[in-house]
Formats: sequence, structure tokens, C-alpha cells
Amino acid sequence: MKIAFLGPQASFTQLAASQIFPEEELMPQSSILDCFNAVMNNEVDKAVVPLENSIEGTVSMTLDYLYNFDVFIETELVMPIAHHLMVHPENSVVQKIISHPQALAQTYHFRHENYPGILSQDFNSTAASAKLVSENPNEKWAAVANRSAAKLYGLKIIHENIQDFEQNHTKFVVISKNKENLDLQLQKSSEKTSLIITLPEDHAGGLHQVLSVFAWRKMNLSKIESRTLKTGLGNYFFFINVASEWHPVLSQNAIDELIALKANVKFLGHYNEYIFAE
Repeated sequence: MKIAFLGPQASFTQLAASQIFPEEELMPQSSILDCFNAVMNNEVDKAVVPLENSIEGTVSMTLDYLYNFDVFIETELVMPIAHHLMVHPENSVVQKIISHPQALAQTYHFRHENYPGILSQDFNSTAASAKLVSENPNEKWAAVANRSAAKLYGLKIIHENIQDFEQNHTKFVVISKNKENLDLQLQKSSEKTSLIITLPEDHAGGLHQVLSVFAWRKMNLSKIESRTLKTGLGNYFFFINVASEWHPVLSQNAIDELIALKANVKFLGHYNEYIFAE
């Protein structure tokens, strides 16, 4: 089985993919969009992408692609994130820090206090930034990435654990064209159902009606987030997580009632959440 992941080698997403699929062929992709396209074009069976970070919140690109692409979520893995600042072993001066935008945001206070005035630059992934630093020994660059990336690309770690908050975790999801629930040999945390809901029109009480569908059934919503439809101001879709086991009557009736209210409901899947095994 072929599994796409946000690469290159030694990215956090690869570490997550290796936990979920320890014996499958892992295929690095340059971007989250490439991961989705690889699934849609049948180049791979599944893909692993980041969905949410405990510091910086939802990865907006992943959420948008879940809305735009005909895919399902099969499982979710929560992994602790530790960032390190690394340089080429021939360098000691830092004039620019590069990494994925989420990693830069998660280390903002460290960089502000220790490298004030130093330019930062967004890059496709933490591992890609480490690879770039290794390939440019004449540039006084530093990368924010994980320990595996430092080892793979021969970089020297000059500061360890530079994330601004100790409890830094990222949720990774497995996407595919199949409506499956992966059963993994990892520590299970919870079950959830993910839905994307679009209201037929912007009217008073519309969102309240949607939430009431779950409230009177005592179905706990662990997440609700709005994202613009990019069709005009005030047009949104809502990403909702229902934190419970799937009930064949109660859960399906909730979806049926949403449809009766003229809401557009996209079922992303009912799946298990697992904890990274260190």
C-alpha cells in the first residue's frame, strides 16, 4: 500500500505516518495540496496530513481541502511536537531562520527573545527547511525542525526544545477515498464524527438551528470552526466534531434533521483518535 505524507523525509508528518503505517511504502509530497491530489489521482491509497496544533490551531489549508475534495478521514493521531534550532555545522552565525509557518508561529517568543531583528521565512515544511540549510553551507541560515531532520541532513542543533509552550501537540489525519475506520495497534484516546456543514443562506438563527440538532440529543460537540467559502463576505462552512461513539439511530437521525433544515452536510467519517507511541 502506498501512503503519501507532507515531506520531505524526517518531517513531523513522516513520523506520524511511520507510527500509523510502519510497514507500508511512504511517499513524500511537497505540499498538503499534493497529498490530496495524490489520493484523488489514485497515485496513493491514503495520505497523512496535519490538521490541528494545540498552540496555533487548525491548519487552514487542510480544512479547506477537506471541504473541496471528495475524501474521508479514516483516523487521527495526536503527536507531541518538539522544535529545535539547527544550523550547518560550518556556521555559527544566524542571519535568517526558515521553517514551516506553523513551526515559526510555535517558536515566536523564543525567536523574539533570542534572535531579535532576525528575518524569518516561511517554507513548505520543517524538514524541507532543514534540507535547504544543509544544501547551502555558505548561507548563514538556521532551520526550525525536529531531531530526526537534524540527523538526516547533518545539521548541528544549537538550541533544543524552543517551542513556546511545553504542551505542544499536533493532530494528524489519514485521508482516503474510502469510508473506513482504521483500527491501529496504538493507544486509543476517543471516537469522533467529523462533518462539514454549509447553511443554505445567511439568516437569523441559522447556526442556532444547526447546534440545536445536537444539543437536544445530548451529543457533545468537541469542535466547531467556521471557514470562509471564498465566494463573498459572510459565506462560511462549518467544521464540526461530535465527540461520541457512532449511534446507528441517533447519529444518523441528527444528520437527517440537518438535511431537512436544508443544510448541506458532508460526512467526513467516524473514526478513532490515537496517541503517539514514543
